[in-house]
Amino acid sequence: MSARIDLPPVRHLGPPRLTTGLDRFQRLDLAAHTRLHPPLPRLTQGTLLDLAERVDLRGRGGAGFPFARKARAAVAAADRTGTRPVVVVNGAEGEPPSAKDRMLLARAPHLVLDGACLAAAAFGAEEIVIGVAAGSPGEVSIPAAIAERDLPCPARTVCLPERFVSGESGALIRGVNGLPVLPAAVKARAAEGGTGGVRRRPTLLSNAETWAQLAVAARLGPEAYAAVGTDSEPGTVLLTVNRPGAEPLVVEAPFGTRLGDVLDTGGLRPGDGVLVGGYHGGWLDPVDAVSASLSRAGLAELGGTLGAGAIVALPAATCPLGEIARVAAWLAGQSAGQCGPCKRGLPDAAESLAALATGAGGPAELEDVQRALGGAQGGGACSHPDGTARFVLSALDVFAGDVEAHVAGTGCGRPVLGVLPLPRDEGPHLEVDWSRCAGHGLCGVLAPGLVRLGPHGYPASTTVPVAPWQEHGAHRAVNQCPALALRMRRPERK
Repeated sequence: MSARIDLPPVRHLGPPRLTTGLDRFQRLDLAAHTRLHPPLPRLTQGTLLDLAERVDLRGRGGAGFPFARKARAAVAAADRTGTRPVVVVNGAEGEPPSAKDRMLLARAPHLVLDGACLAAAAFGAEEIVIGVAAGSPGEVSIPAAIAERDLPCPARTVCLPERFVSGESGALIRGVNGLPVLPAAVKARAAEGGTGGVRRRPTLLSNAETWAQLAVAARLGPEAYAAVGTDSEPGTVLLTVNRPGAEPLVVEAPFGTRLGDVLDTGGLRPGDGVLVGGYHGGWLDPVDAVSASLSRAGLAELGGTLGAGAIVALPAATCPLGEIARVAAWLAGQSAGQCGPCKRGLPDAAESLAALATGAGGPAELEDVQRALGGAQGGGACSHPDGTARFVLSALDVFAGDVEAHVAGTGCGRPVLGVLPLPRDEGPHLEVDWSRCAGHGLCGVLAPGLVRLGPHGYPASTTVPVAPWQEHGAHRAVNQCPALALRMRRPERK
């Protein structure tokens, strides 16, 4: 399978660090990389841990977990079990509005490998594993970079399905271990090894930007690294600014930068509201958004989260509720479908949102959304239900006026322009032939999380996207429909 040629453009506010040289080079091979970046210092285990603590290096994949704490846990587990740890780079960026890790893997792969190699050498790692989305630029760029350089231990690239849950740490490690790429049903810490680690080894896993930041911090030292950013959050952060009708822009900015300045860099206005943190992030009121400080602490004051750093401004020309309903339906289909909140809670909320957006719902549907997402929070095997609930519930708050208009039945009168980015729909669909359907309702029994029946026993939708975990139920419904009114339609192969 050949990889797509996809090299997101970049800009920077303040001096560039991770984006150094990308204004002149499409991709930094080893020769260009070594001309632009000073030699990488050799760090002992102690000096690397001290550096990560002094700059308060935290994961840039969304959770913001302290890197040094994970690293200490992995080292302690390796000492306790008499094994060597595994270093894992999480480059499986499955979130449509985020392109920062994809940019790094495609355009600055050696900076990511620098950070991974620093840790591998300091901790005596057995192996470096780089997880990338199948068909993404990293599938070609990372192996090429590995072939160019000396490494402290063996390294390999693992290609994973391009799905939202593939980037969840447990799902990625399962994929590396040759298992289905799904979050583990029972949570286990990768750093502890055992069922949570690669080949049961203690595993130090961080996303691509985190490893690149470690390489920058090692070259600069803690004082120079903290010359930009805030006192509590030093350094820079990569942000993906989504621009309607144009490719996303990756912006490197110091922590504490005003969100309004980042929007200006992308030529955007705050519109009716601004999403920060991607599809597991939250919405900000446009007035608050302009002056919001892009830091974990600054966004928390507004009830927001930095998450994966993906930013979308919703223009006033599109229907907010319709946009949210599109993404909620996609998120419901992207789950692993292995626990109650994802099997029932997210699909129920998506169905009720769709009814509200199309004018077929009312106060009862709004209550259904709030109840389904409220019940989904805190009860899943991974963070997918919680993140989806944050995305939808914050939208209901920020776009309260639009929601009220839809609940009242009048609607906002605006079309759904599809501003919130989603991948091209390539999955199977369950289709209903109305000329045959007799309202037996058996499909709703055989595939309850997929087919919802209307008040007269007929399916509520004519075309329903089918998630991988729903295919068994969909086939049962097709095969056992008394009227032969259902069929599975799969995308045409090109």
